[in-house]
Amino acid sequence: MRSLRRLLPSMLSSAIRNPTSRSLPSPLPSLRPAFLHSVQQNQNVVESICNSVRAGCNWDSLTEKFGSVGLTDSLVRGILLELREPPEAKRALGFFHWSAQRVMNTVHGVHSYCIMVHILVGARLVTDARALLESVLKRSGAAENEGSRFEVVDSLLDSYRVTVSNPLVFNLLVQGYAKLRMLEIGFEVCCYLEDRGFSLTLISYNTLLHFVLKSHEIELLWKVYERMISRRMYPDEAGIRAMIHGLCKEGKLQEMIGMLDKIHGKRSAACSPLVIVSTGLVLRILEEEEGGRIEVAMGLLRLMLQRNMITDTVAFSLIVHAKVKLGDLSSASEVYDEMLKRGFDANSFCYTSFVEGYCHSGRVEDAINLLREMKSTGLKPYSQTFDHIILGCAKTGRVEESLEYCSEMMSMGHLPTLSVFNEMLAKVMEQPVHTNQANEILTSMMDKGFFPNEITYSRLMAAYAKDGKVEEVAKLYYEMEYRAISPGELGFASIISSLCNCGKVEEAGRVLKVMKDRGVRPVKDVYEALIHGHLDKGSEEIAARLRREMVLYD
Repeated sequence: MRSLRRLLPSMLSSAIRNPTSRSLPSPLPSLRPAFLHSVQQNQNVVESICNSVRAGCNWDSLTEKFGSVGLTDSLVRGILLELREPPEAKRALGFFHWSAQRVMNTVHGVHSYCIMVHILVGARLVTDARALLESVLKRSGAAENEGSRFEVVDSLLDSYRVTVSNPLVFNLLVQGYAKLRMLEIGFEVCCYLEDRGFSLTLISYNTLLHFVLKSHEIELLWKVYERMISRRMYPDEAGIRAMIHGLCKEGKLQEMIGMLDKIHGKRSAACSPLVIVSTGLVLRILEEEEGGRIEVAMGLLRLMLQRNMITDTVAFSLIVHAKVKLGDLSSASEVYDEMLKRGFDANSFCYTSFVEGYCHSGRVEDAINLLREMKSTGLKPYSQTFDHIILGCAKTGRVEESLEYCSEMMSMGHLPTLSVFNEMLAKVMEQPVHTNQANEILTSMMDKGFFPNEITYSRLMAAYAKDGKVEEVAKLYYEMEYRAISPGELGFASIISSLCNCGKVEEAGRVLKVMKDRGVRPVKDVYEALIHGHLDKGSEEIAARLRREMVLYD
């Protein structure tokens, strides 16, 4: 092996000096004299223009001497590269502007712009470099061509080595995207560069955060912040301030502080803005609907712990929450036990996470026992705790208990979320014996500021219709009209079926017209109820018309 390593360099050089027929299947064709002449002519033009620029010729002199020369984009790049050294950067810039305005009378290509930017950055002429970058970015943005989405950054990368540039140019690029409010592509370019080994500065990230925040693009704000942490680019005061403002804009700052209250007790007032933002990021990823990035959240949490960006109690609680989200209740219990062994107190957040996990896995009785245990140890359940119990009871057919927990949470000053209450009403529809109780609870909740929607009313109406209580269906329908809430397909079907069942087919027909006027498609059950209603009244002609209409809608 050693002899092979010693021989390898000489073998490679021999292969280069004496290429085999395999490496070069045919000899290179001889270069034509015309081609060689063209190359030499271009080189002469490059040297002549460079010498004139160095001699201090003004634009008029340059135009007089070289106005007839066909300056192609490749020739311009060659001249710029000859003038790439920092002492000649201003000369290169002068030639760049002259060649565009006095001779070429056209716009330089992206590659020429990028070479010029590299030269300016190398000479620390940052203001001029920013101006050129913004100019070429505006052009690329106006092109709206998906194929040229990364044209500018690719051109900068292509010319990076030949201009002996430095990474500042890429930071200026990302900052330029941010200032021009080209935020999505700016963030994509940021990731694109880092994936190719270029690390951006904290200033570039802060610039992105600042302009993303000003544009109210909160989702992108969190993406940028997550990218920062994952790249071990830890925020300073400006970055944290931007994220706190982001939490305020999406109305979640108080929610986050409240969550820390549930973990720390009322000591969360001592939590720094850094802890609030760090907790917000991890929790945001854990709560994503797709739920496929829990390992990402845990990786970020490890980095944050290493930098003291989050407290141990919060970290333990978030790990418990993550384990529950993964469905690993056993592992979550082990982490929680370890947390208690280390002297940290039990908290409502962890209890609620376990309640959610038990309800999700159908172990509602275990969840109810945990709720009792919380109250017995002096920990206060909060809205989400009850939401999980209400939903868990309803899904397992324990509708009456579900309604009782609604009343209990109201007595503690909480209200269920609209989606949870509507899910519970879906089960009430299956057991209409509880409809009156659900309706009474809804009335009490509305007095406390709860806002029902079309689904809420429609499901209650359907439950009353199933129980044959036509008057209650009509009351809810008129209440919806009064509140300017339009019934959906289910609501209209309930009122029409109920009216037909009690012989009020004319009134049901008027409701059908309202239904169609509002663009709600009548279902087959609606037509069948109306057809049977008219047949019972002997109106066969109307019933036949409705049958024809039903076929058209089917």
